[in-house]
Amino acid sequence: MNVGIVGLGLIGGSMAKSVKARTGHTVYGMDLDAETMTLARMCGAIDGTLAEDSLPLCDLILIAIRPGAAVEWVRAHGAQIAKTAIVVDLCGVKRVVVEAIAPLAEQHGFAYIGGHPMAGRERGGFTSSSEDLYVGASMILTPDKRTDMKLLETLQAFFLDLGFARLTFSQPEEHDRIIAFTSQLAHIVSSAYVKSPEAQRRRGFSAGSFQDMTRVARLDEDMWTELFLDDADYLIRELDILIHHLTDYSEALKARDAERVRALLKEGRELKAAAGGN
Repeated sequence: MNVGIVGLGLIGGSMAKSVKARTGHTVYGMDLDAETMTLARMCGAIDGTLAEDSLPLCDLILIAIRPGAAVEWVRAHGAQIAKTAIVVDLCGVKRVVVEAIAPLAEQHGFAYIGGHPMAGRERGGFTSSSEDLYVGASMILTPDKRTDMKLLETLQAFFLDLGFARLTFSQPEEHDRIIAFTSQLAHIVSSAYVKSPEAQRRRGFSAGSFQDMTRVARLDEDMWTELFLDDADYLIRELDILIHHLTDYSEALKARDAERVRALLKEGRELKAAAGGN
């Protein structure tokens, strides 16, 4: 199978490396950064450049760039995509992307499904990509009424070959609602947390809790701004809920109300235990 990958950063680069390390598929890749393309060729992550001559040969196309850019890429290249091809975007939000790309796929006759690999690192770029990034991870897909079982079987076999532990099926609305809590809110909290003056004076006083809270503050502000704004309705709701709960703790501490503090902590512990897992 010929696999085309648009964007060779952390996500796309890891896809390319995984495909080459774990399957016999041919990979064509493209990235706007010339150095990234050179590195991808030199390390064997791609077999060739995804261009006008190779794009029509691709059986599967993975789009691993920002939501707005993904839509524009499909709009510009949709006519060159083979009608037998499957296109999967790997963007971190789904509603705005699926709403724009699905009609383009129908217009040009190729199959399309939204996707989101639940894996990442605090540092981006091709140099941070890895062939084992997706081992044990969940791959989210957002099928619709046009998605047939054969397509899903093809994608399941492909992503499991790359090391994914499971496929999770969702609707774009559900995906964006849940991801606002499980991913986007965590990035905002981490970014806000490190703004305390104590963050610069903590040497010798930090351990695992600090590392856990600050890890994702090292983010790409351009990418995350786009993701936050695309999912602003759900993200604002989660922020408001968090602020409400933080206010409960603040008021209990200001009142020196030990019973209230204890009750709040117990409630959080019990809710975490009920949720289980990660």
